[in-house]
Amino acid sequence: MPTAETAATRPAPLKRDDIPGWFFSLDRAAFGHLLSSQSSAGVTGDILELGSYLGRSAVLLGDHLRPGERLTVCDLFDSEADDDDNAAEMTMSYRKTLTRSAFESNYLAFHPELPEIVQAPTSVLADGRIPAGSCRFVHVDASHLYEHVAGDIAVARAALAEDGLVALDDYRSEHTPGVSAAVWEAVFTAGLRPVLLTPMKFYGTWGDAAAARQVLLERDWRAEGYTVDEDTIAGRPVLRLNYRVKAPVHRSAPRRLALELLPPVATKATRRMLRTLRERRATPPVPST
Repeated sequence: MPTAETAATRPAPLKRDDIPGWFFSLDRAAFGHLLSSQSSAGVTGDILELGSYLGRSAVLLGDHLRPGERLTVCDLFDSEADDDDNAAEMTMSYRKTLTRSAFESNYLAFHPELPEIVQAPTSVLADGRIPAGSCRFVHVDASHLYEHVAGDIAVARAALAEDGLVALDDYRSEHTPGVSAAVWEAVFTAGLRPVLLTPMKFYGTWGDAAAARQVLLERDWRAEGYTVDEDTIAGRPVLRLNYRVKAPVHRSAPRRLALELLPPVATKATRRMLRTLRERRATPPVPST
């Protein structure tokens, strides 16, 4: 969890990873690939984000805006929540770090202009201020409460164009059962078609899911260190992307015992020596002249 800082004391980020948040490399790659593919195919439309925290994902979304397109972000930031449950969730997770000024500072470190900002509960977007069918991509990462997430999914559905894509965060975390309930309810009762599952996000569409999956398969994910699998949900195919698990390093029992019993300074020295020996063994000898 990020430590408490004010916008005045937090330095401007030098790189995108300096922005606090939970938007990890696999989903950054998936967002970038899907958005770039839309642009390459001539698909146009606005981008919408419900729940932005300090801007880590918004900065990436802004990278993919084409001329005439608009990014809208909606977040409470440092405003008060409109109900007790939402207020309790914010106090537990975000209140000490989440400010609009911090978001703006982070975004402007990488883009010359701010997106359109709606500082309010995401439920206000149900009033039609986002034109129906105007968006090609919607990212939902706001409240974890079932009622709020169900409402955010309805907003996303109304905002998306026919083959637009929605990414829904925290659909499987043990501490966010409300998100899971809302996501799978949309799949089984509201026509949301799964496209891709990652450890953190569910990607879907109310349009052509097969075409979206094919776009993803055009990239060699395995060569980049990911695993790619296909599964089915109620007869519908869905892709799964995950990080490749590295094979464990097997050490002999005496070596493990020595490393565990040595004091930390000696352990570090021993590790350095072993690493040097491995490197020497891996270097071919210089032929004599």
